[in-house]
Amino acid sequence: MAMPLIARADVPAATFPARRDFAPTDIAYLDNGSQHPVSLGAKAAIDAYFAKRTLDPAAQGYALDEAGPIAKFAQLINAEPGEISYVQSTTAGEQMILRALGLPDEGAHIVTDTLHFFGSLPLYEEMAKQGCEVTWLRPVDGRIRIEDMKAAVRKGTKLVALSLVSTVNGFEHDLKAVCDIAHAAGAFVYADIVHAAGCVPIDVKASGVDFAAASTYKWLMGDFGLGFLYVRGDLLPRLKRTNYGYYGIGSFQTHIYPYDTPGDSVADYSFRPDAAGAFALGTHSHAVIAQLDHSLAYIARLGVPAIQAHAQTMIEVLKKELPRRGYSVMTPPEARTPIVTAVLQDARTKLSAPMKAAKVKLTISANRFRLTPSVQNDMADVERFLAALPKA
Repeated sequence: MAMPLIARADVPAATFPARRDFAPTDIAYLDNGSQHPVSLGAKAAIDAYFAKRTLDPAAQGYALDEAGPIAKFAQLINAEPGEISYVQSTTAGEQMILRALGLPDEGAHIVTDTLHFFGSLPLYEEMAKQGCEVTWLRPVDGRIRIEDMKAAVRKGTKLVALSLVSTVNGFEHDLKAVCDIAHAAGAFVYADIVHAAGCVPIDVKASGVDFAAASTYKWLMGDFGLGFLYVRGDLLPRLKRTNYGYYGIGSFQTHIYPYDTPGDSVADYSFRPDAAGAFALGTHSHAVIAQLDHSLAYIARLGVPAIQAHAQTMIEVLKKELPRRGYSVMTPPEARTPIVTAVLQDARTKLSAPMKAAKVKLTISANRFRLTPSVQNDMADVERFLAALPKA
């Protein structure tokens, strides 16, 4: 038996690795940052929901708590429940914020960076084509430097858009410092927190961030098709309404159906004064809500600082071992995020076969690869990866 490369941090043996909370597998699954496995408890929650949906007589007492995940997510990031709305995805949330700010707007200045989510690169290129002035900050040694941010933001800047934790290499912005710079110039800050929520601590109040969004299928241990949008409560009256979804309606009285009270309009209505009133649209995934009610409680029970500390026992080894084996690591050494990315030309050609043979799952891109350990992983998974890794 191979000796461990490093001793685990002092976390309770009964908690980490949390293999017992997930289905048994012979795969060393180190791709949690792409799609996190569904826990057994979350599966049971979904099963209970579908038992009701299949009219199982034993499940007719089941009631979906739609507000539960909103409250749990709000607590996770230190927000108020009224500052949170369900959205389809991180990207949907980001685009809703741009529209609410009146973007694209001729001459509006936006600052973003090339460590932002790659799916947002076309978004801001399109903003530039439609009349915005977009400043792209580029990383130096894998980091977006705060001095470059300070130089880019100016009076007249409307928005700073970033990924709190970069999907590319795990770099984490100093969000409070960015917000202080932006707010001093009168700009707003949007943060993609999909690679932060659930795996690194977030405090939206302490940072001062204006808007944030996250899908749930990564570190929140949910699934595709549902995410959360955070909007700072005091900003809601200042935003342009661009959504008119019935899930955002607070009061509604029709005047067109039998026995309705007559009226001058087809309906009297008002929207809720909270984030859902401004951004909720139509139906969203009830199955994922059922799943998240368990998953968010599970994350809270483990504790994000403990989840982060557990991941770092593996991340620290990878940061040391990859350079020893000839690989250039893109992740800053001081990063405390559960992401390690290394450069490898033609990575898919060189790594796909050996990793498949070793039953190791990680993110393999065209010219880089990324490992993202989570609560159910341990050093045995990392050692299996390293044993299968060809020399650079």
